[in-house]
Amino acid sequence: MADNKLYISYNQIHQLIDQAVKDFKLGERFSPDLMIAIGGGGFIPARILRSFLKARNGCNIPIQAIGLSLYEELPNAQGTPEAPGTHVSKTQWLNFGGSDSLVSLLGRKILIVDEVDDSRKTLVYAVDELQKDIVEQERQAGMQPGESNTEIGIFVVYNKDKPKVEQQLPDGVMQHYYPAATTPDRWLFFPWDCTTDIETHSELARKSFA
Repeated sequence: MADNKLYISYNQIHQLIDQAVKDFKLGERFSPDLMIAIGGGGFIPARILRSFLKARNGCNIPIQAIGLSLYEELPNAQGTPEAPGTHVSKTQWLNFGGSDSLVSLLGRKILIVDEVDDSRKTLVYAVDELQKDIVEQERQAGMQPGESNTEIGIFVVYNKDKPKVEQQLPDGVMQHYYPAATTPDRWLFFPWDCTTDIETHSELARKSFA
């Protein structure tokens, strides 16, 4: 059976992020002061993106990490399988606890970073939960919802060209939606998923986009 994977190399990701910052004028049209990386695929792109943004504006943007899992449920006790990929769960979220780790969201330009926009379900969930936190912080500050003028954007390395979930991202977020590249709806095999020879993986990545 033919290999349906699209192999992705570190160099390709680096180059795509570099070009996306230039094309979208990130740091100018939208200048984030907080990045939220969705783990685990968003961690490395967020770190690379921060370097390119620092080169443009001289600032080291803080990166917060969240963990979301979109998984296929196992069959229940009656042996009836659940629909695959329908449930997003939090495995890690922003820390609003101690004074030394308090994350203030109000008035910020927040950029959510992930490696791929597949069904968009994870991104919709992340934005929805983040907006709930913003509203709660506004309430605690004696503000009305939306009064803080907090903005949310999204950066993904790859957007899969496929139908997305029915629940869409808010228009205000889509105005700041930045996909570095669009790919067919195929399995993207990232370099951090490689457990064999990375040089062979990189060569397969070169051939995937030849």
